[in-house]
Amino acid sequence: MSFRSVHSCIGSLGSDLSLLADGVLLVDREMSKSGALDLATGVGGKIKKEDVQSAVEQYEKYHVCFGGGEETRKANYSDMVNKYYDLATSFYEFGWGESFHFAPRWKGESLRESIKRHEHFLALQLGLKPGMKVLDVGCGIGGPLREIARFSSTSITGLNNNEYQISRGRELNRVAGLSESCNFVKADFMKMPFPDNSFDGIYAIEATCHAPDAVGCYKEIYRVLKPGQRFAVYEWCMTDHFDPDNESHQKTKAEIELGNGLPDIRTTKQCLDALKLAGFEVISEKDLAADSPVSWYLPLDTSQFSITSFRLTSFGRFITRTMVKTLEFVGIAPAGSNRVSSFLEKAAEGLVEGGRKEIFTPMCFFLVRKPLSES
Repeated sequence: MSFRSVHSCIGSLGSDLSLLADGVLLVDREMSKSGALDLATGVGGKIKKEDVQSAVEQYEKYHVCFGGGEETRKANYSDMVNKYYDLATSFYEFGWGESFHFAPRWKGESLRESIKRHEHFLALQLGLKPGMKVLDVGCGIGGPLREIARFSSTSITGLNNNEYQISRGRELNRVAGLSESCNFVKADFMKMPFPDNSFDGIYAIEATCHAPDAVGCYKEIYRVLKPGQRFAVYEWCMTDHFDPDNESHQKTKAEIELGNGLPDIRTTKQCLDALKLAGFEVISEKDLAADSPVSWYLPLDTSQFSITSFRLTSFGRFITRTMVKTLEFVGIAPAGSNRVSSFLEKAAEGLVEGGRKEIFTPMCFFLVRKPLSES
Protein backbone atom coordinates (compact mmCIF):
# COMPACT_ATOMS: atom_id res chain seq x y z
CA MET A 1 0.00 0.00 0.00
CA SER A 2 1.35 3.43 -0.92
CA PHE A 3 1.88 6.28 1.57
CA ARG A 4 -1.03 8.13 -0.03
CA SER A 5 -3.31 5.11 0.35
CA VAL A 6 -2.34 4.66 4.01
CA HIS A 7 -2.86 8.36 4.67
CA SER A 8 -6.27 8.31 3.00
CA CYS A 9 -7.39 5.11 4.72
CA ILE A 10 -6.30 6.12 8.21
CA GLY A 11 -7.48 9.71 7.79
CA SER A 12 -10.96 8.63 6.85
CA LEU A 13 -11.09 5.98 9.56
CA GLY A 14 -9.82 8.31 12.25
CA SER A 15 -11.81 11.41 11.31
CA ASP A 16 -15.12 9.60 11.27
CA LEU A 17 -15.41 6.86 13.86
CA SER A 18 -19.10 7.68 14.05
CA LEU A 19 -19.56 5.19 11.21
CA LEU A 20 -18.19 1.81 12.13
CA ALA A 21 -19.45 -1.69 11.41
CA ASP A 22 -21.90 -0.43 8.77
CA GLY A 23 -22.97 2.53 10.85
CA VAL A 24 -24.19 0.57 13.87
CA LEU A 25 -22.01 2.37 16.43
CA LEU A 26 -22.35 6.07 17.12
CA VAL A 27 -19.46 7.76 18.89
CA ASP A 28 -20.20 10.76 21.11
CA ARG A 29 -18.50 13.52 19.11
CA GLU A 30 -18.87 16.03 21.95
CA MET A 31 -16.46 13.96 24.03
CA SER A 32 -13.44 13.81 21.79
CA LYS A 33 -11.35 15.27 19.02
CA SER A 34 -12.56 14.38 15.58
CA GLY A 35 -9.96 11.98 14.31
CA ALA A 36 -6.79 9.99 14.46
CA LEU A 37 -4.80 12.59 12.54
CA ASP A 38 -5.64 15.17 15.22
CA LEU A 39 -4.51 12.67 17.82
CA ALA A 40 -1.30 11.69 16.07
CA THR A 41 -0.14 15.19 15.18
CA GLY A 42 -0.82 16.35 18.75
CA VAL A 43 1.40 13.76 20.42
CA GLY A 44 4.38 15.51 21.97
CA GLY A 45 2.63 18.81 22.57
CA LYS A 46 5.31 21.49 22.59
CA ILE A 47 8.12 18.94 22.40
CA LYS A 48 9.85 18.93 19.01
CA LYS A 49 8.57 15.95 17.05
CA GLU A 50 12.07 14.55 16.59
CA ASP A 51 12.55 14.65 20.38
CA VAL A 52 9.35 12.82 21.34
CA GLN A 53 10.92 9.36 21.58
CA SER A 54 13.74 10.55 23.85
CA ALA A 55 11.17 12.43 25.98
CA VAL A 56 9.22 9.19 26.38
CA GLU A 57 12.38 7.41 27.49
CA GLN A 58 13.25 10.16 29.98
CA TYR A 59 9.71 10.14 31.35
CA GLU A 60 9.64 6.36 31.78
CA LYS A 61 12.94 6.39 33.70
CA TYR A 62 11.31 8.43 36.49
CA HIS A 63 9.10 5.46 37.42
CA VAL A 64 9.48 2.28 39.44
CA CYS A 65 8.69 0.05 36.45
CA PHE A 66 11.83 1.44 34.77
CA GLY A 67 14.05 1.68 37.85
CA GLY A 68 13.04 5.17 39.04
CA GLY A 69 12.29 6.21 42.62
CA GLU A 70 9.80 8.38 44.48
CA GLU A 71 12.38 10.95 45.60
CA THR A 72 13.64 11.42 42.04
CA ARG A 73 10.08 11.97 40.84
CA LYS A 74 9.42 14.52 43.57
CA ALA A 75 12.68 16.36 42.93
CA ASN A 76 11.92 16.53 39.19
CA TYR A 77 8.11 16.75 39.37
CA SER A 78 7.83 19.81 37.09
CA ASP A 79 9.80 18.20 34.27
CA MET A 80 8.07 14.85 34.75
CA VAL A 81 4.54 16.28 34.77
CA ASN A 82 5.22 18.59 31.81
CA LYS A 83 6.61 15.70 29.76
CA TYR A 84 3.63 13.59 30.73
CA TYR A 85 1.02 16.11 29.59
CA ASP A 86 2.90 17.00 26.42
CA LEU A 87 2.91 13.31 25.54
CA ALA A 88 -0.53 12.31 26.79
CA THR A 89 -2.90 15.26 26.27
CA SER A 90 -3.91 14.43 22.71
CA PHE A 91 -4.74 10.85 23.79
CA TYR A 92 -6.83 12.18 26.69
CA GLU A 93 -8.76 14.57 24.51
CA PHE A 94 -9.29 12.00 21.76
CA GLY A 95 -10.62 9.30 24.07
CA TRP A 96 -12.09 11.16 27.04
CA GLY A 97 -13.09 14.65 25.96
CA GLU A 98 -12.22 18.08 27.36
CA SER A 99 -12.61 17.18 31.06
CA PHE A 100 -9.84 14.84 32.15
CA HIS A 101 -11.42 13.29 35.23
CA PHE A 102 -13.65 10.52 36.54
CA ALA A 103 -17.07 10.91 38.16
CA PRO A 104 -19.57 8.96 40.26
CA ARG A 105 -22.28 7.75 37.94
CA TRP A 106 -25.95 6.80 38.11
CA LYS A 107 -27.39 3.83 36.24
CA GLY A 108 -28.61 5.01 32.84
CA GLU A 109 -26.39 8.10 32.97
CA SER A 110 -23.78 8.63 30.25
CA LEU A 111 -20.15 9.29 31.09
CA ARG A 112 -20.45 12.84 29.79
CA GLU A 113 -23.55 13.53 31.89
CA SER A 114 -21.85 12.22 35.02
CA ILE A 115 -18.77 14.37 34.36
CA LYS A 116 -20.89 17.52 34.05
CA ARG A 117 -22.84 16.69 37.21
CA HIS A 118 -19.57 16.08 39.08
CA GLU A 119 -18.39 19.55 38.04
CA HIS A 120 -21.71 21.19 38.96
CA PHE A 121 -21.50 19.55 42.38
CA LEU A 122 -18.20 21.34 43.06
CA ALA A 123 -19.68 24.68 42.03
CA LEU A 124 -22.61 24.17 44.39
CA GLN A 125 -20.38 23.10 47.27
CA LEU A 126 -18.31 26.25 46.82
CA GLY A 127 -21.45 28.39 46.76
CA LEU A 128 -20.39 30.07 43.54
CA LYS A 129 -22.41 33.12 42.51
CA PRO A 130 -22.29 35.46 39.50
CA GLY A 131 -19.40 37.90 39.70
CA MET A 132 -17.16 35.73 41.86
CA LYS A 133 -13.49 35.36 40.95
CA VAL A 134 -12.57 31.66 40.94
CA LEU A 135 -9.34 29.67 40.51
CA ASP A 136 -9.07 26.23 38.91
CA VAL A 137 -5.82 24.68 40.15
CA GLY A 138 -4.32 22.36 37.54
CA CYS A 139 -6.99 23.06 34.94
CA GLY A 140 -5.91 20.81 32.06
CA ILE A 141 -7.33 22.11 28.78
CA GLY A 142 -10.17 23.78 30.66
CA GLY A 143 -13.16 21.48 30.25
CA PRO A 144 -14.34 21.85 33.88
CA LEU A 145 -13.44 25.55 33.81
CA ARG A 146 -15.77 26.21 30.90
CA GLU A 147 -18.58 24.06 32.28
CA ILE A 148 -18.44 25.63 35.75
CA ALA A 149 -18.18 29.16 34.32
CA ARG A 150 -21.34 28.61 32.28
CA PHE A 151 -23.13 26.91 35.18
CA SER A 152 -22.29 29.55 37.80
CA SER A 153 -21.78 32.74 35.73
CA THR A 154 -18.42 33.28 37.41
CA SER A 155 -15.04 34.43 36.13
CA ILE A 156 -12.55 31.55 36.27
CA THR A 157 -8.77 31.54 35.96
CA GLY A 158 -7.16 28.26 35.04
CA LEU A 159 -3.70 27.64 36.49
CA ASN A 160 -1.52 25.24 34.51
CA ASN A 161 2.22 24.76 34.06
CA ASN A 162 1.95 23.05 30.66
CA GLU A 163 2.17 25.36 27.64
CA TYR A 164 0.55 22.91 25.23
CA GLN A 165 -2.53 22.45 27.40
CA ILE A 166 -2.88 26.21 27.82
CA SER A 167 -2.71 26.74 24.05
CA ARG A 168 -5.43 24.11 23.57
CA GLY A 169 -7.51 25.64 26.37
CA ARG A 170 -7.36 29.14 24.90
CA GLU A 171 -8.50 27.85 21.53
CA LEU A 172 -11.39 25.94 23.13
CA ASN A 173 -12.35 29.03 25.17
CA ARG A 174 -12.46 31.01 21.94
CA VAL A 175 -14.66 28.44 20.24
CA ALA A 176 -16.98 28.40 23.28
CA GLY A 177 -17.18 32.20 23.38
CA LEU A 178 -15.71 32.33 26.89
CA SER A 179 -12.46 34.19 26.28
CA GLU A 180 -13.70 37.24 28.19
CA SER A 181 -14.76 35.42 31.37
CA CYS A 182 -12.20 32.58 31.41
CA ASN A 183 -8.44 32.85 31.18
CA PHE A 184 -5.30 30.82 31.78
CA VAL A 185 -2.11 31.53 33.70
CA LYS A 186 1.01 29.45 33.14
CA ALA A 187 2.57 28.76 36.51
CA ASP A 188 3.52 26.07 39.01
CA PHE A 189 0.84 25.58 41.68
CA MET A 190 3.62 25.24 44.25
CA LYS A 191 4.57 28.89 43.51
CA MET A 192 1.47 30.79 42.39
CA PRO A 193 1.93 34.28 40.88
CA PHE A 194 -1.10 35.77 42.69
CA PRO A 195 -1.31 38.16 45.65
CA ASP A 196 -2.62 36.93 48.98
CA ASN A 197 -6.42 36.72 49.32
CA SER A 198 -7.11 36.94 45.57
CA PHE A 199 -9.96 34.49 44.98
CA ASP A 200 -13.55 34.04 46.15
CA GLY A 201 -13.39 30.28 45.59
CA ILE A 202 -10.84 27.68 44.52
CA TYR A 203 -11.20 24.13 43.30
CA ALA A 204 -8.94 21.36 42.00
CA ILE A 205 -10.11 18.29 40.11
CA GLU A 206 -7.71 15.34 40.18
CA ALA A 207 -4.78 17.73 39.77
CA THR A 208 -3.02 18.33 43.08
CA CYS A 209 -2.09 14.63 43.09
CA HIS A 210 0.83 15.84 40.91
CA ALA A 211 2.21 17.97 43.76
CA PRO A 212 5.46 16.69 45.27
CA ASP A 213 4.40 18.07 48.67
CA ALA A 214 0.71 18.19 49.58
CA VAL A 215 1.15 20.58 52.51
CA GLY A 216 3.15 23.04 50.40
CA CYS A 217 0.57 22.93 47.61
CA TYR A 218 -2.37 23.40 49.99
CA LYS A 219 -0.56 26.27 51.72
CA GLU A 220 -0.29 28.12 48.41
CA ILE A 221 -4.01 27.58 47.80
CA TYR A 222 -4.72 28.79 51.34
CA ARG A 223 -2.62 31.90 50.74
CA VAL A 224 -4.43 33.07 47.61
CA LEU A 225 -7.94 32.25 48.89
CA LYS A 226 -9.87 35.03 50.61
CA PRO A 227 -10.61 34.56 54.34
CA GLY A 228 -13.92 32.83 54.98
CA GLN A 229 -14.03 31.30 51.50
CA ARG A 230 -13.94 27.65 50.42
CA PHE A 231 -11.61 25.28 48.62
CA ALA A 232 -13.06 22.07 47.12
CA VAL A 233 -10.92 19.25 45.78
CA TYR A 234 -11.21 15.80 44.25
CA GLU A 235 -8.03 13.93 45.21
CA TRP A 236 -6.47 10.73 43.92
CA CYS A 237 -5.79 8.62 47.02
CA MET A 238 -4.88 5.17 48.19
CA THR A 239 -7.72 4.01 50.44
CA ASP A 240 -7.65 2.30 53.83
CA HIS A 241 -7.69 -1.04 51.99
CA PHE A 242 -4.24 -0.37 50.53
CA ASP A 243 -1.50 -2.47 52.12
CA PRO A 244 1.98 -1.03 51.48
CA ASP A 245 3.49 -4.44 52.24
CA ASN A 246 1.36 -6.17 49.62
CA GLU A 247 3.41 -6.67 46.44
CA SER A 248 0.31 -6.75 44.22
CA HIS A 249 -0.96 -3.49 45.74
CA GLN A 250 2.41 -1.85 45.19
CA LYS A 251 2.48 -3.01 41.55
CA THR A 252 -0.96 -1.50 40.94
CA LYS A 253 0.10 1.76 42.58
CA ALA A 254 3.27 1.91 40.43
CA GLU A 255 1.28 1.37 37.23
CA ILE A 256 -1.06 4.23 38.11
CA GLU A 257 1.89 6.51 38.87
CA LEU A 258 3.64 5.64 35.60
CA GLY A 259 0.56 6.12 33.44
CA ASN A 260 -0.57 9.34 35.08
CA GLY A 261 2.56 11.37 35.78
CA LEU A 262 2.44 11.07 39.58
CA PRO A 263 5.39 11.42 41.98
CA ASP A 264 3.48 9.40 44.60
CA ILE A 265 -0.13 8.63 45.55
CA ARG A 266 -1.00 9.75 49.05
CA THR A 267 -3.48 8.08 51.37
CA THR A 268 -6.78 9.75 52.24
CA LYS A 269 -5.46 10.39 55.75
CA GLN A 270 -2.31 12.03 54.44
CA CYS A 271 -4.40 14.41 52.31
CA LEU A 272 -6.71 15.24 55.19
CA ASP A 273 -3.79 15.87 57.54
CA ALA A 274 -2.09 18.05 54.90
CA LEU A 275 -5.19 20.24 54.54
CA LYS A 276 -5.30 20.77 58.28
CA LEU A 277 -1.57 21.53 58.46
CA ALA A 278 -2.05 24.12 55.72
CA GLY A 279 -4.51 25.92 58.01
CA PHE A 280 -7.89 24.91 56.58
CA GLU A 281 -11.02 24.11 58.56
CA VAL A 282 -12.52 20.86 57.26
CA ILE A 283 -16.22 21.12 56.40
CA SER A 284 -16.69 17.68 54.87
CA GLU A 285 -14.78 14.71 53.50
CA LYS A 286 -16.04 11.70 51.58
CA ASP A 287 -14.87 9.13 49.07
CA LEU A 288 -17.51 9.67 46.40
CA ALA A 289 -16.48 6.45 44.66
CA ALA A 290 -17.79 4.39 47.58
CA ASP A 291 -21.46 5.17 46.89
CA SER A 292 -21.35 5.36 43.08
CA PRO A 293 -24.09 3.08 41.62
CA VAL A 294 -21.88 2.56 38.54
CA SER A 295 -18.18 1.92 39.13
CA TRP A 296 -16.05 4.96 38.29
CA TYR A 297 -13.57 2.76 36.38
CA LEU A 298 -16.25 1.23 34.14
CA PRO A 299 -15.22 3.30 31.05
CA LEU A 300 -11.72 1.77 31.27
CA ASP A 301 -12.90 -1.81 31.82
CA THR A 302 -12.18 -3.65 28.57
CA SER A 303 -14.65 -6.40 29.50
CA GLN A 304 -17.47 -3.88 29.09
CA PHE A 305 -18.87 -2.31 25.92
CA SER A 306 -20.27 1.19 25.50
CA ILE A 307 -21.57 3.00 22.45
CA THR A 308 -21.15 6.53 23.82
CA SER A 309 -17.66 5.74 25.19
CA PHE A 310 -16.67 3.53 22.26
CA ARG A 311 -13.08 4.79 22.00
CA LEU A 312 -12.42 3.57 25.55
CA THR A 313 -13.67 0.03 24.90
CA SER A 314 -11.39 -2.89 24.04
CA PHE A 315 -12.28 -2.69 20.34
CA GLY A 316 -12.04 1.11 20.33
CA ARG A 317 -8.57 0.95 21.89
CA PHE A 318 -7.53 -1.67 19.35
CA ILE A 319 -8.55 0.64 16.50
CA THR A 320 -6.75 3.60 18.10
CA ARG A 321 -3.63 1.51 18.74
CA THR A 322 -3.60 0.26 15.16
CA MET A 323 -4.01 3.77 13.75
CA VAL A 324 -1.28 5.18 15.96
CA LYS A 325 1.12 2.40 14.96
CA THR A 326 0.37 2.97 11.29
CA LEU A 327 0.66 6.75 11.50
CA GLU A 328 3.95 6.43 13.35
CA PHE A 329 5.23 3.94 10.76
CA VAL A 330 4.49 6.27 7.84
CA GLY A 331 5.94 9.27 9.68
CA ILE A 332 2.78 11.29 10.40
CA ALA A 333 2.89 10.60 14.14
CA PRO A 334 6.26 11.16 15.84
CA ALA A 335 8.43 8.19 16.81
CA GLY A 336 7.48 7.16 20.33
CA SER A 337 3.73 7.72 19.91
CA ASN A 338 2.93 4.03 20.27
CA ARG A 339 4.97 3.87 23.48
CA VAL A 340 2.83 6.66 24.91
CA SER A 341 -0.27 4.71 23.93
CA SER A 342 1.17 1.63 25.65
CA PHE A 343 1.92 3.24 29.00
CA LEU A 344 -1.50 4.90 29.00
CA GLU A 345 -3.10 1.49 28.46
CA LYS A 346 -0.99 0.13 31.32
CA ALA A 347 -2.29 3.01 33.45
CA ALA A 348 -5.86 2.09 32.58
CA GLU A 349 -5.19 -1.50 33.67
CA GLY A 350 -3.76 -0.24 36.96
CA LEU A 351 -6.73 2.06 37.56
CA VAL A 352 -9.24 -0.71 36.91
CA GLU A 353 -7.32 -3.07 39.19
CA GLY A 354 -7.07 -0.39 41.89
CA GLY A 355 -10.80 0.21 41.66
CA ARG A 356 -11.72 -3.47 41.78
CA LYS A 357 -9.49 -4.06 44.81
CA GLU A 358 -10.88 -0.84 46.38
CA ILE A 359 -7.34 0.25 47.19
CA PHE A 360 -7.50 3.42 45.07
CA THR A 361 -10.00 6.24 44.51
CA PRO A 362 -9.80 9.19 42.09
CA MET A 363 -12.52 11.15 43.86
CA CYS A 364 -11.85 11.58 47.53
CA PHE A 365 -13.78 14.82 48.07
CA PHE A 366 -12.62 17.42 50.58
CA LEU A 367 -14.44 20.68 51.24
CA VAL A 368 -12.52 23.10 53.45
CA ARG A 369 -12.66 26.75 54.49
CA LYS A 370 -10.03 29.39 55.17
CA PRO A 371 -10.84 30.88 58.61
CA LEU A 372 -12.03 34.49 58.72
CA SER A 373 -9.25 35.27 61.16
CA GLU A 374 -5.98 33.42 61.42
CA SER A 375 -4.87 32.43 64.90
